Order: sequence, then C-alpha cells, then structure tokens
Amino acid sequence: MLASPRCGARTRLGRPCRAPAVYGKNHCRMHGGGPRSGAPKGNQNALKDGLYTREAREERRRVRELLRETRRFMRDLAGG
Repeated sequence: MLASPRCGARTRLGRPCRAPAVYGKNHCRMHGGGPRSGAPKGNQNALKDGLYTREAREERRRVRELLRETRRFMRDLAGG
C-alpha cells in the first residue's frame, strides 16, 4: 500500500492528494479513478458559487492586503 502510486489530483490548497491511485488509473477513487466516475460532459455545477475561482481568490487576497495596510496606517497615525 505504501509503495503504490499516488493520486495525481490536487487539493483546494494546491497540495497533491495523498491517497493511492486506483489500479490502472492516475487518480484515487475520490478524484475520478473509479469506474463511471466524474462529472458528465459540460457539467457546470462546479461553478455554482465560484468560491474557488482564480478571480475570487485574488479578490480575497487583495482585500486582506488592503486591510493589512489600513491597520498599519491606523497604528502609525496613532503614534504606535
């Protein structure tokens, strides 16, 4: 089991999945290695809320940076 090839999928954090791949496939049973697994062609369900799209992640990153800069400015303004 420890020597078996690993799943080729990536998690939402960008790290590789650590589950073993299904025999003869490149992915584990949870990421599409099972028979007849996966979404149908043209499936749009993954885009339902867009929480993990590149644009949404970049926007959240910009908001965090803006908050960081605002806190820094307020701290400097208060003389701290």
